[in-house]
Amino acid sequence: MEPRAFLVAGRPVHGEGELTVHHPYDGHPVGRTTYATPEQVEAAVAAAAGVAAEAAALPAHVRAAALDHVSRRLAERAEEIARLITAENGKPVKWARAEVTRAISTFRWAAEEARRLSGEMQRLDTDPTATGRIALVRRVPRGPVLGITPFNFPLNLVAHKVAPAVAVGAPIVVKPAPATPLSALLLGEILAETDLPEGMFSVLPLPNERAAALVADPRLPVVSFTGSGPVGTAIRRAAPEKHVTLELGGNAAAVICEDWNTDEDLTLAAHRIATFANYQAGQSCIAVQRVYVHEWLYDAFLPRLVAAVQELRTGDPTDDHTDVGPLISADAAARVEAWVDEAAVAGATIEVGGRRDGTTYPPTVLTGVPADARVNTEEVFGPVLVVTRVEHDRAAFAAVNDSVYGLQAGVFTHRLDVAFAAHRTLEVGGVIVGDVPAYRADQMPYGGVKGSGVGREGVRSAMDDYTEPRVLVLTGVQL
Repeated sequence: MEPRAFLVAGRPVHGEGELTVHHPYDGHPVGRTTYATPEQVEAAVAAAAGVAAEAAALPAHVRAAALDHVSRRLAERAEEIARLITAENGKPVKWARAEVTRAISTFRWAAEEARRLSGEMQRLDTDPTATGRIALVRRVPRGPVLGITPFNFPLNLVAHKVAPAVAVGAPIVVKPAPATPLSALLLGEILAETDLPEGMFSVLPLPNERAAALVADPRLPVVSFTGSGPVGTAIRRAAPEKHVTLELGGNAAAVICEDWNTDEDLTLAAHRIATFANYQAGQSCIAVQRVYVHEWLYDAFLPRLVAAVQELRTGDPTDDHTDVGPLISADAAARVEAWVDEAAVAGATIEVGGRRDGTTYPPTVLTGVPADARVNTEEVFGPVLVVTRVEHDRAAFAAVNDSVYGLQAGVFTHRLDVAFAAHRTLEVGGVIVGDVPAYRADQMPYGGVKGSGVGREGVRSAMDDYTEPRVLVLTGVQL
């Protein structure tokens, strides 16, 4: 098994020290690469800084053509890439295919946004002293971007760093998660097929402890990080002078409101919640973790939810019929097990699940969980649902807000006034009405408040984060 090259300033290279990627399901090796040396890291950063002016001046058609090429090549190699995602990440192949589809869309959407990025004209003669003046407000890149990505979406979350950077003409240095670098390296290979200038992108496999030097490097004025809260907080403190965007996860909640009360309603909600609490083995920052159910619907809803969870098939992620695969490591599965056991000792009831098998933890439903249990208050990042009875919708909204996180929430209601009340009341970055909080369209602003981070992903939103406004005032213009 030959080691896969990584990319320094768009060129394939090998480093030193072997990084072997193992399949989370059974531990067999699925690929190899090497770590970038300090000299290679320096070359990548220097190249990004050196090409920044040229990249910012690239015509829109050049940026858009590169993005279109990546989208097209991802589509052509979709099954190969999906199998690679499953091999290094462990997610069921049907969800890996969905991730590839999203990445294809992300690059296509970025190409469209690159063509639309035109600026705004403002007439200034609204005041007599500004007669004959007009302003053009354009957005220009802040400079090279450092993108640090997690293991749970090893292709699409890299896409969400890279595609907006290319769209605005900003060089980017990507540090993928050490557990899942292979998908990012393949994406780098496809980028190398484009006509983007050398230095526009690098993909550097590095141990996490070496990321601090990149965060501190003044030649990378923008840092875009997706990952754990403590690491994101450390990045923000270490780089107060930089423009930092952080997507730090959460313990997403779904609310079953009083009016969501027919058999069809409850069955639909049960299946959507069961699926999207467990679809990445719970390793998604907007996977459903907490469920709040109106008290007079609770007894009808809970058995439906348990039955829907029991229908999920757990096992080999390469099987097209598998719904739930392993967690990323045995340590991750053991941590989830410990948190569930801790809740059970404190009085919670395990309605289904609760028995770990190596790296696999089964979809689990808990009731009667103490409010201060970690499965309630922290991000489980595993296939665990906590179901709680509430007196009314207002109490459910208050319970959703009783969290250090605020990424997204799902509100099952048919009523427009309840939907707007949820949007007004819930302290989250997004409210999904009639569905689970795990819904995300890749073009919409995506991010959270409180401990869930700062800034927004989504192609256009990330383009705004990577750029800043620059004003041109023209004088003596007859309007």
